[in-house]
Amino acid sequence: MDRRRFLRAAGLTGAGVAGLGVLGSGLAYAGDGNDGGGSQVSDAAVLNFALNLEYLEAEFYLRAVTGEGLKDSQIDGKGELGQVTGGRKVKFETELGKQYAREIADDENAHVDFLRSALGDAKVSRPAIDLQEAFTAAAQAAGVIGQGQTFDPFADETSFLLGAFIFEDVGVTAYKGASPLIANKTFLEAAAGILAVEAYHAGLVRTLLLQGGAAEAVGKISDARDSLDGPADLDQGITDEFGDANIVPADENAIAFSRTPGQVLNIAYLNPAAVTSGGFFPAGVNGEVNSSDANN
Repeated sequence: MDRRRFLRAAGLTGAGVAGLGVLGSGLAYAGDGNDGGGSQVSDAAVLNFALNLEYLEAEFYLRAVTGEGLKDSQIDGKGELGQVTGGRKVKFETELGKQYAREIADDENAHVDFLRSALGDAKVSRPAIDLQEAFTAAAQAAGVIGQGQTFDPFADETSFLLGAFIFEDVGVTAYKGASPLIANKTFLEAAAGILAVEAYHAGLVRTLLLQGGAAEAVGKISDARDSLDGPADLDQGITDEFGDANIVPADENAIAFSRTPGQVLNIAYLNPAAVTSGGFFPAGVNGEVNSSDANN
């Protein structure tokens, strides 16, 4: 990865770049990475893992708001370029809901551009993404719908928010979980900035779902995610055991919890086993970090 390219993309130019010369050149390596083989992974590999997730979120939101996905100039790179299945413009019932969705779509689109610019020639292409059958499989597994039924997150505003809930909460825990794997502090700061934006998104989505009376469905999705990413009971719905609001899923110290890249892929692949494809990424993700964890 070109360090100066990353710094320019992050807005650190001129004296700022010169002052960071002590960071050195080349790739930094972080321990405890998950690249499917148990070896260490580079900062570039971790950022490419994040780019795969940003492709997924951007395609979901852009199609919901505009009816179209990322441009051809935003999806090329290393690895096999995949197609997107499903997704269409949502008929929002409220103007405020439409504005929220448009803002989030713009943010996710910008995240894709930022990571691609920072990675330069090391960036991975958009993998195949399923925005149709994967949602139905997830909803059925969660018990939100029954066998033989389908779940379409683009059908109406509430369905859209339930689909968004799946991505945003996972995105927050993914960036927090990946942060210890990033050795370069400049890269880490940028990732922290993206995490903050994803947390704003997640809090907004959780608030709207609680306001709309969707706590039961959200709780089922939360339990389903917990069943995929390991034995620990980490995930939280939007109400607590007393039925009160639980907008911020955090521990007793009010600290958000983390997921490893492998656990994130357990949810994205809709599989508790160690696999390299499935669910929202039917052909897997591109890059070194591509295997889910063995939690079954």
